[in-house]
Amino acid sequence: MNKILTIAGSDPSGGAGIQADLKAFSALGTYGMAILSALTAQSTQGVDGVLPVPTEFIEKQYCVLYDDIIADAVKMGALVNSDIIECVAGLLTRYPIPFVVLDTVMIAKGGHPLLANDAVSAIRTHLLPLADIITPNIPEAAALLDTDEATTEAQMQAQGEALLALGPKAVLIKGGHLEAEISPDLLVTQSGTERLVSPRIATKNTHGTGCTLSAAIAALYPSHGLVNGVRLAKEYIDGAIAKADSLQVGQGIGPTHHFYRWW
Repeated sequence: MNKILTIAGSDPSGGAGIQADLKAFSALGTYGMAILSALTAQSTQGVDGVLPVPTEFIEKQYCVLYDDIIADAVKMGALVNSDIIECVAGLLTRYPIPFVVLDTVMIAKGGHPLLANDAVSAIRTHLLPLADIITPNIPEAAALLDTDEATTEAQMQAQGEALLALGPKAVLIKGGHLEAEISPDLLVTQSGTERLVSPRIATKNTHGTGCTLSAAIAALYPSHGLVNGVRLAKEYIDGAIAKADSLQVGQGIGPTHHFYRWW
């Protein structure tokens, strides 16, 4: 069984963060592990506070785990500030993990910032060169490139190529923010671009979709490789969104259904 690690923040409502990651890892038949980078006070109605974990304790979590279990892949989520970003980058450099997924989490679904203002440049400098794949949405891609948000697929393609030039081996730029009847994602690599298209699903319950997709990529890569792993992860998250309304959790933006294939 592949062993997959998440380094991310906690979501007490269970829809995003390490809770979503661990659910996705389990749903996809892998063994999930987690290192907390931050605690949050949040629900389906929004984020009320973020408490970063001290870097010394993040390092202790990582080193103790690495001495016992070497993960087959790691997914990184909300790292919240530049100190934590530099800490995690240093750990991945000294104690490498075979496949690295970076979900460039910056803003929660409800609009609350999950990344300090000075942290974008730290991601650009320290983490992008270590990533096998990054998974920004359109606003995150624009922030990483310090440019305007893409409004067309052609602009998404150009920004994906610009991000690729910053060091990651692949970029999955997500097109859910485009105003279109479909939701196109572009997997940009040195070998070319894979266009992955989904119909838009009429639901408000999309809390944790970015976390879940990146976690699914980490879980599927060791057995399926990059391109097929991303395709299968996209299929998985599409199904989880399509069945989200059946959960009826919370009064705000509800979670996706991680276990829709079994329940």
